[in-house]
Amino acid sequence: MKLAIFDRDGVIDDNSTSYYVYRREDFKFNPGVMEALAYLTRHGYHIAIVSNQSGIAKGIYTLGDIDTLHEWMKTELSKNGAAVHKIYVCPHHPDYGRCLCRKPQPLMLEKAMAELGAKAEDTFFVGDSGTDVKAGEAAGVWTIKVEPNGDLYRQLKEHGIIHQT
Repeated sequence: MKLAIFDRDGVIDDNSTSYYVYRREDFKFNPGVMEALAYLTRHGYHIAIVSNQSGIAKGIYTLGDIDTLHEWMKTELSKNGAAVHKIYVCPHHPDYGRCLCRKPQPLMLEKAMAELGAKAEDTFFVGDSGTDVKAGEAAGVWTIKVEPNGDLYRQLKEHGIIHQT
């Protein structure tokens, strides 16, 4: 089974105007996301999304707020032919204690592989930060660093993931 894992903020959604994106009215898909995820779905990939959401620990928003946003996000992607199989969230913040799931720790990626039945050699991870790169490397998967809030379809094509024009 082939698995594609994506960081959320900066890769799936535009976080250039707000660090904490937790409401539908603040959520904007980055360019090429719909097309890239639909392409991967058509080509047999399972798709997972992982996201550090420290605003939960800080009391800015709740896990319920994030769950509601993610259900809407999955529905919108589905309308465009992209199937997201699972979303993993770390609700912690380092100022409020240590956790095992916050990237750069690889736990969310490892859970995605275990729960969706993928091997590391059949998985790739796309992120937009050094923290993401460290998480992917620690999980032992091919890791691609993309430009924050850039065109995901174009960038995956440049990295050889997408093979059509």
